[in-house]
Amino acid sequence: MDKEVYRVKEFCQKYAISRTSLYREISANRLTVFKRGRLTFVARDEAERWFHCLAYFKTRETMDKHYSAVAKST
Repeated sequence: MDKEVYRVKEFCQKYAISRTSLYREISANRLTVFKRGRLTFVARDEAERWFHCLAYFKTRETMDKHYSAVAKST
């Protein structure tokens, strides 16, 4: 059975992404994480949503337009 949450190292290994790229995604509000003390976690549902969105976006411009529209609606 798959985990419900991933720690940063586990997430990076599973999705073949560097820590720098992970934190870049978090800073751009494309990936939501939560913290418990000093530990950072990514929920499995959030990780899957993020991963499936990658296939949708063809260019950085398209991706930025989408996330700016989402940010305005919230």
